[in-house]
Amino acid sequence: QVQLVESGGGLVQAGGSLRLSCAASGRTFSNYVVAWFRQAPGKEREIVAGINWSGYSTYANSVKGRFTISRDNAKNTVYLQMNSLKPEDTGVYYCACRTRGGMAMDVISYDVWGQGTQVTVSS
Repeated sequence: QVQLVESGGGLVQAGGSLRLSCAASGRTFSNYVVAWFRQAPGKEREIVAGINWSGYSTYANSVKGRFTISRDNAKNTVYLQMNSLKPEDTGVYYCACRTRGGMAMDVISYDVWGQGTQVTVSS
């Protein structure tokens, strides 16, 4: 079973940047789809970006052109580079892994989750 641990969250001013990391342990996840989700207070969890084993990536419309997801299979780590951050990007960011199947954009398709890391963007 794979375990995921997120890091890199914090407080940043609008227009700033953060890089989140999702480190996997337990077994390699190079063959799995990995995605970043976020959840703002009072809102449902939503996908931010996903990446499959070949490096194909997809993004929510709200972050296209600002966020970049990447993976380093040698380090068993997936990253989310977030630039031009906005206050509406504030929330808890979760890394999730789909151990069976291809790219998916919904929460229920992902069966392994990290504990989350808080991202706060001040105006």
